[in-house]
Amino acid sequence: MTSSARLASLAVRRTARLAIRGPDTGLLPDLWIVLHGYSQLAAPFLESFAAIDDGSRLIVAPEALNRYYEGRIEERVRNRSAAVVGGSWMTMEARLDDIADNLAYLDAVYAWCAPRLAADARLTVLGFSQGSATAARWVASGTAPVHRHIVWGSTFPPDVTLAAPAPLHRPDTWLVIGTRDQYATPKIVAAERARLDAAELRYRLVSFEGGHRLDDDTLRTIVSTPA
Repeated sequence: MTSSARLASLAVRRTARLAIRGPDTGLLPDLWIVLHGYSQLAAPFLESFAAIDDGSRLIVAPEALNRYYEGRIEERVRNRSAAVVGGSWMTMEARLDDIADNLAYLDAVYAWCAPRLAADARLTVLGFSQGSATAARWVASGTAPVHRHIVWGSTFPPDVTLAAPAPLHRPDTWLVIGTRDQYATPKIVAAERARLDAAELRYRLVSFEGGHRLDDDTLRTIVSTPA
């Protein structure tokens, strides 16, 4: 007698990869945890933060736990050396499991960084593109003392609680959008602003001339603005 297949969940140990900028020694007053976008990897993404790597802060980019080869399989088979690897925080498959795993992952990243921080250190969490949803969920979990929260080139995920007194109201919140960002269009940004305003969530809206990318001058502006 046959039976239909069924799914089970099993927690396993994973080895995560972090890209790091900043001094190797000493207690630091400033920690940035920055989450890359879809199809990116941590080390190349972190190069975009060179403009604020002045020796006064630790900048850590956790890499998404899901990696894959980009492009068509026929092209990869023909030329393996040219294969490009990308990362993804999650898909629609086993979505709730991935969300829980990502939250636990970021808790572990912060715990790993904590011994390098001064007693009064300030934490900035930045999510770019797809990484913004994972970053926002972690800020919303309230498990880390986030002082500044930056949503860059994206919006808040629909599943987080925006209404006060949710943890998302605690940090100094920034919404950063390029003027030519094809994924955060004026219509999308307007709808997001209406949602945030309805929740009475205070935020700074910053735009820069450019597309779906990070911007050196905007990063410098954020760093120079007290949280």
